[in-house]
Amino acid sequence: MNEVEKVDEHTQLVTDLAIQHGPGLLLAIVTLLIGLWIINAISRGFGKQFERSGMEKTLRNFLNSLINVGLKALLLISVASMVGIETTSFIAVLGAAGLAIGLALQGSLANFAGGVLILIFHPYKVGDFVEAAGHSGVVKSIEIFSTVLTTGDNKTIIIPNGAVSNSAITNYSTQATRRVDIVFGIGYDDDIKKAKDVLSELIAADERILTDPEPMIVVSNLGDSTVDITTRFWVNSADYWGVFFDLTEKTKLAFDANGISIPYPQTDVHVRQAA
Repeated sequence: MNEVEKVDEHTQLVTDLAIQHGPGLLLAIVTLLIGLWIINAISRGFGKQFERSGMEKTLRNFLNSLINVGLKALLLISVASMVGIETTSFIAVLGAAGLAIGLALQGSLANFAGGVLILIFHPYKVGDFVEAAGHSGVVKSIEIFSTVLTTGDNKTIIIPNGAVSNSAITNYSTQATRRVDIVFGIGYDDDIKKAKDVLSELIAADERILTDPEPMIVVSNLGDSTVDITTRFWVNSADYWGVFFDLTEKTKLAFDANGISIPYPQTDVHVRQAA
C-alpha cells in the first residue's frame, strides 16, 4: 500500500467517524453551551431571590454555589451520555466516593449542617453578644463551619458550628432592655428603711435606669450575718454593665457616709476552761 492509499484510508476513516458521531457530538456541544447559559441564568435568579428574602450573605453565596455546581454536574453527565460515554459506572463510582468522604468527614459535615441551621434560623447575628458552647463574646463572623467570637478582653474564639447548634445559646442582644439584679447585705443592727431610702435615691439619680417598669427594692433574705436587700430595675441592654458597676460603687460610698455597715462573715469562738 503506497502513501496515497494510506492517506485515502485515514481520510475515509475520519469521514466515517464524523458521519457516525458528528451529529451527536455537535448536539452535545450545543446542549453544553445552552445548558451552561441556562444554569447561569438560574443561578442569578436564585441569587436575587435569596437576596430579596434577607438571607445571610454567607449562606446565600454557599447555596448559590451549591445549586450552580449541582446543575453543572448533571449537565456534564447528560452531555457525556449523549456522546456515548457510559455514565452508570461513573455515577456508581461517584456515589461510593461520596460515601467514603462522608464517613471520613463526619465531624466536618456536622459542623456544616450546624452552620446551615444557624444561618437559616438566625439564633444570633454578627455583632450580638452571645453565650454558646461554654464560651461568651461578641459574634465577629458566622462561617459555614464555625462561628468566630471576640471576648471582652479581645481574645478570638473559633467554635465549631456543630457544637454551637447542639448546645444552649444565650443571646444577650435580642432584647432592647435587660433587668439588673444587685444584692446588698447590711448588718442586723442597721436601719433597713434608711438603707432602702439611700438605694432609692441612687437609682432615681441615674438617668440610665428606666422608670417603667418601676424599680424594686426589697428585703430578700435574712442571712447568717447580713440582711440582704435586693434591687431590681431595668436598663437599656447597652447600659447593663456600666450601671451595674457604678451602682455597686456608689452604694458602698453612700452606705459608708450614712453609717450603714456591710458586714462580712464572722465567727465568735468561746473558750471555756474546765473547773
